[in-house]
This record gives sequence, C-alpha cells and structure tokens, in this order.
Amino acid sequence: MRIIIFGPPGAGKGTQARLLEERRGLQQISTGDIIRNAIKQETSIGLEAKEFVEAGELIPDRVVRKLAEQAIELTGYDDLILDGYPRTEQQAEWLTEFGQENNCPIDAVVSLHVDDDVIVDRLSKRRVNTETGDTYHLDHNPPPDDVDPDHVVQRPDDQPDTVRNRLEVYREETQPLEAYYEDQSLLEVIDGEGDIETIYDRITTTLDHVDRSD
Repeated sequence: MRIIIFGPPGAGKGTQARLLEERRGLQQISTGDIIRNAIKQETSIGLEAKEFVEAGELIPDRVVRKLAEQAIELTGYDDLILDGYPRTEQQAEWLTEFGQENNCPIDAVVSLHVDDDVIVDRLSKRRVNTETGDTYHLDHNPPPDDVDPDHVVQRPDDQPDTVRNRLEVYREETQPLEAYYEDQSLLEVIDGEGDIETIYDRITTTLDHVDRSD
C-alpha cells in the first residue's frame, strides 16, 4: 500500500507515520527529516533550505524533488507512507506522473484536521534532542531525566509567530491538495485532535476500509 499523510505543521503526521511504519510495516519517507539532516550536516542544499525553514516558508521543489524520488526508489516502490510530501499541486502532479511511470500509484491520502490554536500550543512546547532527533512536548511527553538538557532545544520554526506564518503558508499552498486528491477519489479526512492512539485508530480504520474496497 502507498499512502500520503498530510496536514498543517504540528498536526501529528510524523508521529502517525512512524506508528504505521512500526505496526503496519510501511516505510516512512519524511522529506522533513531528510531536509533537517541536510541542514544539520550543513550541506549546500541544507544551508539553502535553512533560510526557508526559519522564515516558515515552503522549501522549493528543486531542493526536495530529487530526494523524494530517490527515497521512493529505495522502498522498492511499495509499502510506503509519504510524510510531508507533496506540499504543492505541482509536486502532486509530478508524483502522479512518477507513479504512473513506475507502476506505483498512491492508494490513499490521509489529511489530518487540527484547530490552529491546538497546533500553536503543540509546536511552541515542542522540543528536539539535537543528538538523537527525538521529539518531546513539555506537557505531554517531557524529556527523560537522563537526557542532557543542553541537547534539548526549540526549533526556530516552532516559535509561535513562525508557527502562525507556517499555517498561513500551509493554507495557501498545501490545503488545496485536498481538492486535487478528492477529484481522484483518494482523499480521507481524519480528525487529528485527541490522544495519539485514538487518532491512530481513526486512520487505520479508514485504511482498512480502503484495503477492503480494492
């Protein structure tokens, strides 16, 4: 099965993608992780991407398209979940063409819906371990006591003002993809508020229905 999961920043798509990887055997492709790794390593693409990330803007196609293509190829074109890609209609059109050319069409698109205020709270209290990449939330999933606090930081793009800017960019650039995929009868809208397991159950119930419909 080939799935896309998208939603506004902070909707929890990365968390749900990892659960689907662990429990359903899907291979997670997170372009966000790929880009952050490039930024951490200070590659030429990473330094270029950093400027867009810190401004809360989308990273241009030329930076991420090749990375997405290579990552899909590495999965063997199946049993994958795309997390954070596509983000624009242009990217979606390319992905559709890529799927047709390689006999790997998308089976379902999961869109997580979460209220803006919930997202701002989630992201402004999110922290990241610079050594391991683990993500924490100050209220719901604080860093373990044995983690060096010097390695626990807030990402620049998780500042409240930047988060709201990212939400505006999302509504302008990415949310129109709902109509694109609805036209292809692939869109599944999921309530993204609640605890992690409840949201996971909503997603898997929907995906099981997709499987039965094939």
